[in-house]
Amino acid sequence: MKKRKLLLLSILSGIIMFLGWPPYGFPILLFFGFVPLLFVEEELCSNKGKYAKTSIFLYSYLAFFVWNGVTTWWIFKSTIFGGFSALIVNPLLLTIPFYLFHITKRRFNRKESYLSLIFYWITYEFVILDWDLSWPWLNIGNGFAAYPKLIQWYEYTGCLGGTLWVLILNILFYFIIKEAFVKKAILKTKLKIITILALALPVLISLLIYYSYKEKKNPVSIVVVQPNIDPYKEKFGSIPPVEQLQKIINLAKTKVDINTDYVIGPETAIPEGFWENHIKKAWCIDSLNKLIDSFPQLKIVIGLSSYRMFINGEGKTLTARKYPLINNYFYDIYNTAMQIDSTSTIQLYHKSKLVPGVEKMPFPRIFKSLEKFAINMGGSTGSYGIQEERTVFLSRENKVKIAPVICYESAYGEFVSKYIINGANLIFIITNDGWWGNTAGYKQHLDYACLRAIETRRSIARSANTGISCFINQRGDIIEKSEWWTATAMKNNINTNSYLTFYVKYGDYIGRICQYLSYLSIMSLIILFAMRKIKH
Repeated sequence: MKKRKLLLLSILSGIIMFLGWPPYGFPILLFFGFVPLLFVEEELCSNKGKYAKTSIFLYSYLAFFVWNGVTTWWIFKSTIFGGFSALIVNPLLLTIPFYLFHITKRRFNRKESYLSLIFYWITYEFVILDWDLSWPWLNIGNGFAAYPKLIQWYEYTGCLGGTLWVLILNILFYFIIKEAFVKKAILKTKLKIITILALALPVLISLLIYYSYKEKKNPVSIVVVQPNIDPYKEKFGSIPPVEQLQKIINLAKTKVDINTDYVIGPETAIPEGFWENHIKKAWCIDSLNKLIDSFPQLKIVIGLSSYRMFINGEGKTLTARKYPLINNYFYDIYNTAMQIDSTSTIQLYHKSKLVPGVEKMPFPRIFKSLEKFAINMGGSTGSYGIQEERTVFLSRENKVKIAPVICYESAYGEFVSKYIINGANLIFIITNDGWWGNTAGYKQHLDYACLRAIETRRSIARSANTGISCFINQRGDIIEKSEWWTATAMKNNINTNSYLTFYVKYGDYIGRICQYLSYLSIMSLIILFAMRKIKH
């Protein structure tokens, strides 16, 4: 096979994956995305003496670069570092599981070696959920986010179940195409039956779950506010914080009545930072209390920037910075969600899945000096602080328990499920998607929220600064949404739910199983390599 054909096949893989991706793609194409690359791998594996050992790395990198580039190019609109990481580094990391699969297949030379691609790939997707360059945006299971009817079984498997489905079908279709069109052979009945079942059975199960699922009626009346304040020109510059908050309050007033339980404002709706130990004295609390005084039953959940002081360095974190006025005083900055009601209690949660290169500098012990290049996300630059526990906001009667998910956190399934373990029966997502402009980015982010609704069977209210704000039911359907770049408020009722799904209970167990199998496979490779060395 000529080099030009190998290059075209690699590019074709990347294009097919893009054409299957939300918000515009058709996810059935994902079942064929790896097929051209598998033919490239077969050519390299079958002609070991003809190609360099690094060839598979170069061709697979090209495929993943095309996929990443055309799907997430919009990241460069907000941050050069984040864009570089997602478009250059992420394809590089994606080559690792594919390269391991290639090595395994070369050593064992059996059809069963294709199973290692599944183990290695899912292990990669699982591991990257919890490290400093975490970027789960293109985890394959996310590709069905715009089609919730197809993936209702995510309540049992999470998104990694979708990745498993896609990889299995790619391998099966590769064998079918290879036998039927390359070898011109008659397809074995067993292969046809397995492929049909692998494709149709998950869809049929999902449709059965979708149309039989009934929500229990536990309605909560919610007003979602979308103030539409430009994050570059207005939020941290031309419009004072007092005016920004007043705009949110005025929009809320158009929908709030005596039956409204919650008002939700977006991420960093109050961009001016407040010291948490004095937050009750902050001007924003007075402004919000005036609205609550008119509607005593009302709770307000809203985003802000906050500070916490570490006196004499006690408890100082890696992200803490020196307080300039007092020696040995340090402080952290947080991207915070706050709930305020008619009681004296103010509940806070700190965003804890931070965007690499935007809200945090990865590997701070190494790259601490580069923090100044992070984008200004709330009047301050540098890495933000986080918290370990997933705080749940409680209502006065303790009946409604809110998971305050902030922006990027909504891309993490198991992470969000920890709010549910802690008792949350509703999910509020507050975000500011205006950083990416009118691109596919904010639409993908919206679609991913539907996955969290299915995995947890929790209704979701989503407040986005510039759009899209929405309400999502427990089946993952968007039941009402706003327009992009429009100042508005919406009111709807969504139901609470206290049931714990299988996925909530056991998390990303598919990733843990594949991680264990990957270790066994790699150990087998090492042992085989050592035995051959000893023999020679």
